[in-house]
Amino acid sequence: MTDRLATLSALTHDLVAIDSRSFVSNLPIAERIEAELAGFEVERLDYVDAAGVAKRALVAHRAGRGASRDAGRSASLDSGQGAGPGGIAFSGHMDTVPDTGWQEDPWSGRIDADGTLHGLGSTDMKGPLAAAILAARGLPETVPVSLLITTDEETTKAGARRIVQHSALARAAKPALILVVEPTGMAPVRGHRSHIDFTCVATGVQAHSSTGRGRNANWALVPFLVEMKSLFERLRIDPALQDADYDPVFSDFNLVLDNHGAAVNVTVPKATARIKFRYSAKVDPTPVVQAVQQAAGRAGIEVTEAREGFPPELPADHPMVRLCAETVGTAPRTAPYGTDASELQALAPCVVLGPGDIAQAHTPTESVRLAALGEAVPMFMRIAERMHEARG
Repeated sequence: MTDRLATLSALTHDLVAIDSRSFVSNLPIAERIEAELAGFEVERLDYVDAAGVAKRALVAHRAGRGASRDAGRSASLDSGQGAGPGGIAFSGHMDTVPDTGWQEDPWSGRIDADGTLHGLGSTDMKGPLAAAILAARGLPETVPVSLLITTDEETTKAGARRIVQHSALARAAKPALILVVEPTGMAPVRGHRSHIDFTCVATGVQAHSSTGRGRNANWALVPFLVEMKSLFERLRIDPALQDADYDPVFSDFNLVLDNHGAAVNVTVPKATARIKFRYSAKVDPTPVVQAVQQAAGRAGIEVTEAREGFPPELPADHPMVRLCAETVGTAPRTAPYGTDASELQALAPCVVLGPGDIAQAHTPTESVRLAALGEAVPMFMRIAERMHEARG
């Protein structure tokens, strides 16, 4: 094992070993990552999420030789005249989904003899993030580079929004390209879907179910769900709501139900249906939003919406897409899932490109090949160097 691969393996193991599910504080993993950023100017962006949990996003920057590392920091942010050199920014997130279904320790970081590392978040995306950190550190000092390291990507994208809205260092750095290193098998993704989360709540009256004095909220939810099933089916057959540039062409409309712990002998006082709807840049979400709202009105259901940024999508001939595609030798494509690019695109054009298989993500057997992570490091560096050369 080479020194670089050994370092990459150790860092990935350490990151996987830290529990950073989206509903717990990510401060321990943020501190572990910051320890890897010697030589970078680091900005901590602390906030408290809606549940009162302490969170932190990180921005790190190293200016190219000949440019002050504080370039642009003292310039007026209102004027937008920061002196940043317009280099590359690598972005990844620290949080993971819950450990649903795991039969072994999700945070073991166990490594098989064949070089496969196991653990929650190993593919999505602690392994790719570790590769990006090593690539950024390994670049020549003449090449400017930034790291935009977020949290809450798996839930609200709050970490990415925090960087976009509050990071003086990211604004000063003025990256020309943000490489979001989600697992794509190192194929450049030029666009992906964004989502609207619908939270639909029916209200009942709690009582012992035998008394006949309660009102079960589920019965109010049922007619609404019948209409949602019809909308789900419409998305799969209506060309006006589909995008041929994506696989699948139809949008995700995924339903999760919650009775908030009610027992079977209690009339349910609150029933919640959560629906995630994904759409691409070419699809107008208005008909779907109106259909949900109108059905909820008929059933007496309260609906709230949470939206992430507009679906990011660059043309196949965009200079940054071409540069990435030519460097890795793979044609650009689109993806049906979402990433922090939906928010980070406000700072710079985003291409999603990273090692690992997205099919491994969010499974109870998640793992990543260390060799794939190792191969990504010089590829990330080459993209950064080629972009620097092209920009003179």
